[in-house]
Amino acid sequence: LQVLTPIFDPTFSPHSYGFRPKRRGHDAVRKAQEYIREGYRYVVDIDLEKFFDRVNHDILMSRVARKVKDKRVLKLIRAYLKAGIMAEGIRVRSEEGTPQGGPLSPLLANILLDDLDKELERRQLRFVRYADDCNIYVKTRRAGERVKRSITKYLEKKLKLKVNEAKSAVDRPWKRKFLGFSFTFHKEARIRIAPKSLKRVKDKIRSLTQGNHLTSMETIIEDLNRYLMGWMGYYALMETPSTLKALDEWIRRRLRLVLWSRWKRVRTRYRMLRALGLPERDVHKLANTRKGAWRTSKTPQMHKALGIAYWKSQGLMSLTERYFEIRQGWRTA
Repeated sequence: LQVLTPIFDPTFSPHSYGFRPKRRGHDAVRKAQEYIREGYRYVVDIDLEKFFDRVNHDILMSRVARKVKDKRVLKLIRAYLKAGIMAEGIRVRSEEGTPQGGPLSPLLANILLDDLDKELERRQLRFVRYADDCNIYVKTRRAGERVKRSITKYLEKKLKLKVNEAKSAVDRPWKRKFLGFSFTFHKEARIRIAPKSLKRVKDKIRSLTQGNHLTSMETIIEDLNRYLMGWMGYYALMETPSTLKALDEWIRRRLRLVLWSRWKRVRTRYRMLRALGLPERDVHKLANTRKGAWRTSKTPQMHKALGIAYWKSQGLMSLTERYFEIRQGWRTA
């Protein structure tokens, strides 16, 4: 890897961002945003089917051999490819595919797909590529359909790769997902978290707040904070903090649900709500409610008793606050 990167990386396209020194996914998303703002408001989203399993060894080796003349190095790379891939837990020797998770695989993917980059540049198209995730930006749907057809043909004929027709599309960028993000449909095309990414984070939060009755609230909050800290580190690129405000509220509601589910008896509810400083009238109404736990967790009384201040005192991290801290850090860096 140390030998190959300095040979190949300087020749790669500036529009390729995946697994390259001093480049990251955020840069690719910002570049896509730039294109949309310039009026390229259709995206050709190309999905390569099982890319890492489909790489043709002979085509890849011919691309490597363009710059590497040392026969020993070429032999080593071919041996690395031949070592095979895992299929249902069993290592299979193969004539195609690169070992997924192998240290060389991302670089080899870039070497192969550099041909695609050069072809797109030759056609003067606006595009961003992150590993096998390639988006091309055009001004009209018609142009998009034309590009999609010809690039699919190029990939399948020249590089022997399979384009997944079901997952590839020509669409508005705000209807597609790129590296976990999407965009707003306004002229300034703000970066937002893609709906699928939001669903995924909610699913994870659900699983972290499902803790059985033996898991202390302190442990649940610690686990949540640890996960959310890492998640926010990546998604702070978004420019729609209102999403985070709503997510913060949803997390608090999940935690209220956990507590309420633990207060099984009316007597327990009564005691706990009193301890939280709720007025007698509210305590009585809430402790005897016939509503389900999830509906109860949204009542004004529960908001009052277990609101923002309460969860802050319990050490729960605020996504909104963390977002502005990270953005501030970026500005001053």
